[in-house]
Amino acid sequence: MTTGIPTLRGTDHIGFTVPDIEEATVFFRDIIGCEYVYKLGPFVSDDDWMAEHLNVHPRTVMKEIRFFRCKFGSNFEIFEYQSADPDGPRPQPRNSDIGGHHLCFYVDDLPAAVAYLKENGIRVLGEPTKSSNASLGQTWVYFLSPWGMQFELCSYPEGKAYEKDAKVKLWHPLHPSE
Repeated sequence: MTTGIPTLRGTDHIGFTVPDIEEATVFFRDIIGCEYVYKLGPFVSDDDWMAEHLNVHPRTVMKEIRFFRCKFGSNFEIFEYQSADPDGPRPQPRNSDIGGHHLCFYVDDLPAAVAYLKENGIRVLGEPTKSSNASLGQTWVYFLSPWGMQFELCSYPEGKAYEKDAKVKLWHPLHPSE
């Protein structure tokens, strides 16, 4: 018996909502270094399409979606909504909250990347941390976007400890054929 989604190939894109699409565009394009690809919207529905397809209040307006390509890996689509929910938008979740999340970017030179973020006024959380146990070989650090979304930088140029015995190897930008 096969487990999992039939014909699954991998992750295509990651989508998330931002409070100000212009601010987010500057962050992803000018600070992170992603390529802005295209935009769509606005999307408005007079029926229950938004609720049925996106699990939002039926009168919510999707003001705009912008698509970005960030070197290797998944694309991003960022959304700015005008919420019709009478409770208003919910706060940015932390990692410890249900639905908490972060995006991690792989870099070749973690100290240079951290210095760059700090020089550009980005809040870096603590100092880079060396992983242990199964993730031995990785160093990582978290940082926040201007609107408080959590991000991470990581680097593991020699791989991670668990990969030595793993049946499925992680794709690595320095060793893509392994």
